[in-house]
Amino acid sequence: MGKLLADITPLRESPAFRRLWLGSAISNVGSQLTLVAVSLEVYRLTQESLYVGLLSIFALVPLVVGGLLGGSIADSHDRRTVALLSASVLWLTVGGLALQAWLQAGNVWLLYALVAVQSGAQAINQPARSAIIPVLVRKELLPAANALSMVTFGLAMTAGPLLAGVLVASVGFGWTYTIDLVSFAFAFWALLRLPPMPPGKEAGRAGLRSVVEGFRFLGKRPNLRMTFIIDLVAMIFAQPRALLPAVAALMIGGGETTVGILLASTAVGAFLAGLFSGPLGHIRKQGSAVVWSVMGWGASIAGFGLVVVLAGGSGSGGVTLWLLPAALCCALAGIADSVSAVFRTTILQAATPDHLRGRLQGVFIVVVAGGPRIGDMLAGGGTKILSEGWVLLVGGALCIAVAWAVARWQSGFLKYDARNPVP
Repeated sequence: MGKLLADITPLRESPAFRRLWLGSAISNVGSQLTLVAVSLEVYRLTQESLYVGLLSIFALVPLVVGGLLGGSIADSHDRRTVALLSASVLWLTVGGLALQAWLQAGNVWLLYALVAVQSGAQAINQPARSAIIPVLVRKELLPAANALSMVTFGLAMTAGPLLAGVLVASVGFGWTYTIDLVSFAFAFWALLRLPPMPPGKEAGRAGLRSVVEGFRFLGKRPNLRMTFIIDLVAMIFAQPRALLPAVAALMIGGGETTVGILLASTAVGAFLAGLFSGPLGHIRKQGSAVVWSVMGWGASIAGFGLVVVLAGGSGSGGVTLWLLPAALCCALAGIADSVSAVFRTTILQAATPDHLRGRLQGVFIVVVAGGPRIGDMLAGGGTKILSEGWVLLVGGALCIAVAWAVARWQSGFLKYDARNPVP
């Protein structure tokens, strides 16, 4: 069991990483509370799902702009300072959400504005924090460090939404946001304890030219470029999120409860992948591991689609036993996605020069944010031709085929060796 469980060597060796990991573990749960609570509050104010969907639009634009510029800022300034300042803005936005809830402002546009500011600050904060990790742990421990982050991510994605519903129903929006405000203090404390991290001699000035320089570097580095391409393949061709409400209402049954269970199953899969990530640290062919993981994601989504096709319309009368295999497929998808994320992040951190890490992490955030939204659009549009089950089945199969084709096209990625991280 010791060889199977997550390698905690990064936590033992690096007190700074240990504090950052612990602070993130606590604050991530709080962030999920706020994410769900904002959606619930917007719906309570408007009674329209359209307005809830607009939250994503108001969050996406600052996320893209902030992600690209934030990476440039992280490369040209002290990363600890960048992380602290952006974390301060995040803290203030959560405080604003709590304050408007306590005052019962009841203004949906105020919520949109706070979410937009929060999204932009998060996009600046994340590249700086990600670029800090390789400074805190040894290169060979990066897979273990990233797997430990998957443990906290999966836990937050599982517990956060469940707790949010309970808290909003029992103590209201004000206390729910306030709990996030308190939990964020732990992450802020961890950042405060970090040593200064000034930019190196090769760092340039932040701005559009710096962003372009990052893209030029990425364009000439096929292995790094593949970490983005392969993730886009997974998210564009096999993204099930937009189809879950219809699947739960008509095929499997159970409505909103089933949607929650399926989403939680994916998060549980990510948590389990992180918890039993011990063997990942011994894998050297990390490019191959990414490709096989993405193909595993496609196979899991295709399996989910097959379950939905076989279930037919049996769920219109309530939840059915088809929920069990569907949840299993979602859990397997979560495992595959988590393993892919661990190695993609590790390759990006290990093979990127320090003075460019922030910018490439900013691109990473844009890809992670934009890919699923394109996938949602394609999946929703696909239902005009095929049923939801067949869209999932065909999408999963296409994910497998395209991932393998792209890997053969960039065959060097399959040979990427952690002992010689060539970008």
